[in-house]
Amino acid sequence: MIDNYFTKEVSDGVAFLYLNQKDSKVNIVSPSLIDVFGQIIDQIISDDSIKAAVFISAKKDFIAGADIQSFKAEEVGDFQPISRKGHLLLSRLENSPKPFVAAIHGTAYGLGVELPLACSARIASNHRSTKFALPEVKLGLLPGGGGTQRLPRLIGLQASLDMMLTGKNIFARKAKKIGLIDELVHHSKLKIASKNLALSLVNNTLRRKRKVSFLNKFLDSTSIGRSIVYKEARKKVMRQTLGNYPAPLEILNCVETGLKQGQKQGYEAEVIKFEELMIGSVSKELRNLFFAMTAKKKNPWSSDIGKLNTLGILGAGFMGSGIAEVSLNKGIDIVMKDVNANTIQTAKKHLWKNLSKQVKRKSLTKLEAKNAITAVRGQVDYSDFDKIDVLVEAVFEDMEMKQKILAEVEQYTNDDFIFATNTSALSIEEIGKYAKHPENVIGLHYFSPVSKMPLLEIVRTAHTSNRTIATCYDLGLNQGKTNIVVNNGPGFYVNRILAPYLNEAMLLLEEGGDIIEIDNTMKAYGFPVGPFALMDEVGIDVGAHVMTGDLAEMFKRRKGAVMSEGLLKMNQAGFKGRKNIKGFLAYNKKGKKIRGKANESVYEFFDKPLKVKFDLSDIQLRTTLLMVNEAVLCFQEGIIESPQDGDLGAIFGIGFRPFTGGPFRYLDQVGSDYVVKELERLKKLYGDRFSPCDLLLQYAKSTNSFY
Repeated sequence: MIDNYFTKEVSDGVAFLYLNQKDSKVNIVSPSLIDVFGQIIDQIISDDSIKAAVFISAKKDFIAGADIQSFKAEEVGDFQPISRKGHLLLSRLENSPKPFVAAIHGTAYGLGVELPLACSARIASNHRSTKFALPEVKLGLLPGGGGTQRLPRLIGLQASLDMMLTGKNIFARKAKKIGLIDELVHHSKLKIASKNLALSLVNNTLRRKRKVSFLNKFLDSTSIGRSIVYKEARKKVMRQTLGNYPAPLEILNCVETGLKQGQKQGYEAEVIKFEELMIGSVSKELRNLFFAMTAKKKNPWSSDIGKLNTLGILGAGFMGSGIAEVSLNKGIDIVMKDVNANTIQTAKKHLWKNLSKQVKRKSLTKLEAKNAITAVRGQVDYSDFDKIDVLVEAVFEDMEMKQKILAEVEQYTNDDFIFATNTSALSIEEIGKYAKHPENVIGLHYFSPVSKMPLLEIVRTAHTSNRTIATCYDLGLNQGKTNIVVNNGPGFYVNRILAPYLNEAMLLLEEGGDIIEIDNTMKAYGFPVGPFALMDEVGIDVGAHVMTGDLAEMFKRRKGAVMSEGLLKMNQAGFKGRKNIKGFLAYNKKGKKIRGKANESVYEFFDKPLKVKFDLSDIQLRTTLLMVNEAVLCFQEGIIESPQDGDLGAIFGIGFRPFTGGPFRYLDQVGSDYVVKELERLKKLYGDRFSPCDLLLQYAKSTNSFY
């Protein structure tokens, strides 16, 4: 059994314990590994010829985290024995009579941090791929391997909370600076340096010296200071989560218990709370979301991928430069074409600025940054377009312009080039109507800002070839996107389900609703931003364009349709949202939102009704259930091919309440019959636009679930 996970090598009395999980590209930890770790630790301690040991990886990463699938609990008591067993193991390691050193290169996530925390010392390579994180909070969990107890004692309360409450990556140099790592060396010297460190600890204890300011010493090490930290951390957590995510508060509780009452009580709290979170619905849905994302990393059309050596980007504006940014350092040459040379220069400056930030963070070398920007060529003509394999067109949302550009481009490109149009609502079928090769035409709907939004909505037509889909799917994966492939239709999937949600929010304004109250109500319900903040961010001009195209016409044809004209009026009056500091919300001169304040002039575009106090649940259900119903209708019509795609698109494209798992998992949780009942109630009050679609009615009458 040990041989399935470890390879042992002894040198000068130091046992190198190579983490080398068979039949796996990475080392991941599961409950079954606890006994294996126990056996190897016992072997080292009982072998008199061994003075010390080093945990090191035989793979490119140290430990990539836990096997989330294997961590299961349905009721109280299911997982506590496993947690306690793991704690005992790490305690044996921590109190071993022989020193154990963790030598870390590459990714160290979750137990990849908690195992080294129990070692006598930690040494890491200074390579840019070396990074540490406790990402459990992102799955609705807390660090369950003693992290809430050992980390604060090693690096201090504030730094440990920053790691645990955010789940963010800590790169090697920062890890050394905060005291997480004792030594940093070049990757090539990691083995010899770890051996020397281990031998130095045989008869000596490592004396750590970390520079701590007087203020941080006060906040980290005194009861008054810690009380301030806990109070401010809880305020920040509640402001960000609005109580929808229990894990951050439980992390705080476990840390506080351990520092106030001692490690024994701290470990016990960690065991109990870890299981509570695992059983809870929030963690279950966040884990389901993680599994869905992981599944999307495999290209279903992998056998049909075409070549992609050169990526063309037509239009070097905000979207075009964003697409270029996520395509840097991917082994692809990038050609940016724009009619304006100044726009290209601005785009390249933006790219270089972001590369420079990566150099500063040590995640790139200066040479790599220079090579990356050198791979981006800007031009105002179509020269060498015969070398382009995929062309992403990112110009203004105008059908005639896009058709004209496609016809123009085809004169300079090879017959097998792929034309990918970045549009949020225009018909891909119509754009490619006159194409020489309609099988090479596809939609790539990137979301703004491209560098931050994780979703790529790939839109195919009845003519789009598998090679085209496969190549663009692969491009999305290389850009770090979660891809969903949808069929062509008005608004595709994401914007189609978003439109009734936003329209209902604006109808609430016409009825006397308050901008800030509606936004805050939807945030409290679990959306990351309210509908009006979202429209400001996306751009009122963009929203107005969507509301006047095929999508708007489709909704207008429906029985009982009521369309707000407010957004169109705002656009005509020059309101663009955050980009010109004229939107639903109030901004200061620098474009920063003024918290809790709306732009009062907006109400004029919604007929300045008398203010009405709405029931909060009415606001939440009127907006959200229209979105849910539309998602099911998209599934019914074949716009999306699975509930999983529907959930991923809604969460990563719009921010649908992540802790519910998406509209389809939400339906399985609350029951389709409940949603139909609520829609019928709203229909009686507000009209036929709340009519449940046929598929939803079908699921409500049966015992079927979407998963």
